[in-house]
Amino acid sequence: MKRRLGSQSQATPAIGRKSILLVDDHPAVREGVAVAINQTDDLVVCGHAASSSAAMAEIARLKPDAVLADISLANSNGVELIKDIRSRYSGKMPVLVLSMHDELLYAERVLRAGARGYLMKNQPMKTVITALRKVLDGGVYLSEEMTTRVMGSFAKCGAPPTRSSIESLSDRELEVFDLVSQGHATREIAALLHLSKKTVSCYQQSIRKKLNLKNATELVRHAVHWAATTTASERQR
Repeated sequence: MKRRLGSQSQATPAIGRKSILLVDDHPAVREGVAVAINQTDDLVVCGHAASSSAAMAEIARLKPDAVLADISLANSNGVELIKDIRSRYSGKMPVLVLSMHDELLYAERVLRAGARGYLMKNQPMKTVITALRKVLDGGVYLSEEMTTRVMGSFAKCGAPPTRSSIESLSDRELEVFDLVSQGHATREIAALLHLSKKTVSCYQQSIRKKLNLKNATELVRHAVHWAATTTASERQR
């Protein structure tokens, strides 16, 4: 009999089935993904978490075979979580990212951080299952479009691919930029990222330099415009 993952429980791992930890700050998403995974014969959800700290604790407690995580988490960042998992488990814990964010901006970042694959939440669950099986087998999962892009960069004999100004931002800079687009002030960003206000200001200065923005007002305007156009693009996918 199939078990359904409730908000306060997890499916009991079955012999021969690979266990998956879900990391997403939206309970409804976790519920839906868990139901689909638990209906397979070879995969089972063993637990879930909404933040990076909770995810690291659950990984240590449950020892899952793989982690399925979003980038946007409760008071934390999925890219940093991936780096923490790679560091603590020496790259032996496969992580697959399932996110609403545009893969053209984030896929290469999460791969560099240590993830095994990336797919967007508009994909059917059968694709998510396929991707999970692939990373569990030691492979890497990307969409055809992203695979072509990554392979194209290798074909250029190591020459760096052409990148937009946003793509030139570091992972932490992009995180700060995203929080600016949400209307957070410097002090609020510092609190959310557990950084000093001075450090966040330094990141903002670096962002302005890379994006050729004159002041903080232009930074906010540019960030809000970027967020609005990115959201519109994702709705069309």
